[in-house]
Amino acid sequence: MTAPAPDAPPRHGPSLRAQLLTPLLWIWLVGGLLAGAGAYRLARSSVDDAFDRGLQDQASALAAKVMWTERGPLLDVTRQAMEILTWDRDDRIAFAMQDVEGNMLAGDILVPAPPERDRAYEAPLLFDGVYRGEPVRGAVFSIKSPMLDRTVSIVVVETTGKRAQLQRRILLGVLLPGVGLSLLSIALIAWGVRRGLQPLRDVASDVAARASSDWQPLPLERMPAEAVPLIERINMLMADMQHAAQLQRRFVADAAHQLRTPVAGLRVLAQELQRELAADAGATAAGWAPLLQQVDATTQRMNRLIGQLLSLARSETALGVNGEQASLDIVPLLREAAEPLVLQGLREGRTLELDAPGEPVVARAHPLWLGEAVINLLDNARRYGGEHVLLRVRPLPAGGAEVVVEDDGPGVPPEHLPKLFEPFWRGERADLRNDGGTGLGLTIAREIVERLGGRIEAASRPQVPGMRFTVQLAA
Repeated sequence: MTAPAPDAPPRHGPSLRAQLLTPLLWIWLVGGLLAGAGAYRLARSSVDDAFDRGLQDQASALAAKVMWTERGPLLDVTRQAMEILTWDRDDRIAFAMQDVEGNMLAGDILVPAPPERDRAYEAPLLFDGVYRGEPVRGAVFSIKSPMLDRTVSIVVVETTGKRAQLQRRILLGVLLPGVGLSLLSIALIAWGVRRGLQPLRDVASDVAARASSDWQPLPLERMPAEAVPLIERINMLMADMQHAAQLQRRFVADAAHQLRTPVAGLRVLAQELQRELAADAGATAAGWAPLLQQVDATTQRMNRLIGQLLSLARSETALGVNGEQASLDIVPLLREAAEPLVLQGLREGRTLELDAPGEPVVARAHPLWLGEAVINLLDNARRYGGEHVLLRVRPLPAGGAEVVVEDDGPGVPPEHLPKLFEPFWRGERADLRNDGGTGLGLTIAREIVERLGGRIEAASRPQVPGMRFTVQLAA
């Protein structure tokens, strides 16, 4: 079985909006087809009834003009009456008088005969036919002589142009308002569904905009009643995860605190033993001295690692959602954080420059933990950078501040940039370096910056002279 691609989008069912609108669209479509068929039948039957009644009246009127003479039936219609009867601007109207054998006695010889010629039509009968190549609608009415045993039929036919035109008008008059009303109803239904689902989109946007440390429950005020159980269950899950994260932070803090005391005692004993052996100028002391120096360096690194773990755990606890954060001038905080490292850098032959404007630079920060993050960035530059380290702070045009820590060292390869902020990552073959690093400084800096609502980015050669960390803080 082939595994799905790593970057394949997550599988999910159809959207709730589609599930709500699809049945409504099918109902609208089927209803529209039925309404169209009904409107067509209504228009056709209404038009046919009106025109057929006119044909029947004409056939009856002509039948009333039949006169019986000794020579046979005669149609007593004047020329003017005939012109009025057959005149029409849009359709052709023709008539004929036939006997039961189908013989033409008067009128137009091309008038089609009724379906059953050998019978008498006591009431006007309607039929369809073709006259001069055009479809026509006809009416036939039979007259029987009161004295002679003879019957004649009056046939009147009319082309269907005006019928079709009137049918189209009625059909459009019925369908257009219905289609407009249907489209309006669909638009209103779609708007209603979108409006009903808007609270779910608002919750999704709220969750997407939150920081990873924000465990506040999702609001239920505007939530549809059907979605409330789901949101309540999500809130319960978030509360459980928050509790688990608190237990994990507490365990790390407690473990680091408990380890600090024995490690400090071990370091004190190693230093005391080193002083005692230093007083002994014998060969034994010379053999133990390198080992004791290594023990002292190891305990010093363990002490720093424990301190970094405590800082990480305490920063997660102290910098909860908006906990002790405020908009303040960060220039004094950065100056205070950089001063100890300036003296240390001078002893090591490095220079640390602070580039800050004369006016205040206001950003959302914590008076203690922002300095901790900058100290970790400067310490990283001091350990792995070149001879010159720059700390620059500038206000952002949209509000907030940008803090940059830059050095002129070798930097890191581009493929290692995404790993810089991972806990305990110190580059390739870090076990061969004795730089005193713990692999937690950049992790702590990122944790603090993100919990302050900001972001941190790293860049290296060839984009910058060495290594650069850019921190952006909100207003």
